[in-house]
Amino acid sequence: MGLFDEIGHFLETQLEDYIRANPQLELWALEDRLQEQEAEVGRLIGELQSREKKFQDQILLAEDVKMWHGRVQATAAAGRADLETAAREREAGLLKEGNIVWAQMDLVKKRLAQALEMQAQVKARRQEVLTKIAAQAQSKQNPQTNPFQGFAPQGSKATAGKGGDDLERRFQQWEMDEEVARLKRQMGR
Repeated sequence: MGLFDEIGHFLETQLEDYIRANPQLELWALEDRLQEQEAEVGRLIGELQSREKKFQDQILLAEDVKMWHGRVQATAAAGRADLETAAREREAGLLKEGNIVWAQMDLVKKRLAQALEMQAQVKARRQEVLTKIAAQAQSKQNPQTNPFQGFAPQGSKATAGKGGDDLERRFQQWEMDEEVARLKRQMGR
């Protein structure tokens, strides 16, 4: 298991170094995590809204309490102590249940408000990250002008432009190939 741990640690280190060398990847990873958080908060909000609706439906117990209160009064007026006592117990039970449901609904409402606030924060942070990503992409499309561009001799291979970009890509590919070969040699030990 030690070899796999070492390989795993080595690959993690290489990945972290690569991400540090390419900050746009870090922004994309952050944006991906924020998108997942936004979806998770959205699911939580849906669940909390569903629970709130369920509790609101249960609070319709008020009609039952009102009915049993009327029965308590009617049985008291009729002198039926046995039914009056049972009606009072039922009314008290419904009131207690209503209070519990009300407290639960109040807690769900507070959590829902917190989730909505969190969703707004995550959306704002994600928008910031997307703005940074767009700014980086824009800066790559409109590179800074080279102050030494006019000083390169005509016909020189050091000219900037499409040929320079092609050369840069070829060197990056060669460097990557060399790094992969080095990693393979290291892992082959």
